[in-house]
Amino acid sequence: MATLTVTTARKAGSGALTWSGRATPYLFMAPYLVLFGVFVLAPAVFGIWVSLHDWDYMLEGKPFVGLENYSALFDPASAVYDDFWMSMRATGIFTLFSVPFLVVLPLGVALLLNRRFRGRTFFRGLFFAPYVLGVAVVCLMWRLLLDPNLGLVDWLLGTDIAWTTSLPWAWVALVGVTVWWTLGFNGVIYLAGMQDIPRELYDAAKVDGAGRWAEFRHVTLPGLRPVALFVVTTTILASANMFGQSYLLTKGAPGGETRTAIVYMLDMGLNQYKMGSASAMSYVLTLALIVISLLNFRLFRGRS
Repeated sequence: MATLTVTTARKAGSGALTWSGRATPYLFMAPYLVLFGVFVLAPAVFGIWVSLHDWDYMLEGKPFVGLENYSALFDPASAVYDDFWMSMRATGIFTLFSVPFLVVLPLGVALLLNRRFRGRTFFRGLFFAPYVLGVAVVCLMWRLLLDPNLGLVDWLLGTDIAWTTSLPWAWVALVGVTVWWTLGFNGVIYLAGMQDIPRELYDAAKVDGAGRWAEFRHVTLPGLRPVALFVVTTTILASANMFGQSYLLTKGAPGGETRTAIVYMLDMGLNQYKMGSASAMSYVLTLALIVISLLNFRLFRGRS
C-alpha cells in the first residue's frame, strides 16, 4: 500500500514538472503577448471594424457601409480618389529614391569603419549621432538651413533654390535629410553583421590570391545576406511610413506633391473626422507593403 502511494505521488510530481516545463516559454512571453495584443492586435482589428463604417466623431450614429470606403479609393469619381493616389505616388517616389541610398551608403560606411585606424571609435559615434535626434529637431534644424532667404545651404552654394517649396528640390531635401539622419542606424547593423563573418574565410581567400574586391564579393556580401534582408525590408517599411519629414520640413509643398500617404491619412482621420475612409486607406497601404515584403523575401531566398 505504501509503495503504491509513493508511485502515485511520483507520477503526480512528474506531471507537474512536465506541465511546468511546457508552460515556461509561454510565461516568459506573456508580458510581450499582452502588450502586443493590447497595443497592436486589438487596434488593428478595431481599425478593420472602423473601415467598414461611416465613422465620424461628429455623428451620433456610425452607419455600417460595408466596403464602400474601400471602393471609393478605386473610383475616379469619388472625392478621395485623386488626393489618395497622389499621396501614394509621393510615398512611392520617396521610397524609390531613399531606399537605395539607405542600403548602399551605410554598407560603404560600415566597410570603412570595420578597418583598424586611429579614431575609429570616434567616427563610429559621429556617423551614428544624428540618429539619436528626434524627427522634430532634425526637420526644424534643416528647415532653417534650407531656407531660401536665411538658409546657410544657399549661402554656401551661392544659389537661390527653394529647397522645401519647389520640385524636384523638395524631394532632394526630403531624401537628403532622411539619409543624413538614419544612415548611422543601418551602418551599425551592417557593422554588427561583419563581426559575425568568420575571419578564417578572409584568410582562406587571401591564400587563394583574392584581392579586396573578390573578398567583398565572395566573402563579405554572402556573409551579410541575412543582415541585408533585414536592412532592405525595414528600410522599405520605414520609408513607406514616412511622416515627420513631409509634415514638418516641406508641409506637403508644393501643392500636396510631397504629402505622403501617412500624412494624408492623418488629415482625413483627425482633421476631417473621416476615420472610416482613413482606416480603409491604411489597410490598402498595408496590403501593398505586405506584397512588397513577400517579394523581397522571395528575392533574397532565391539568391541564397
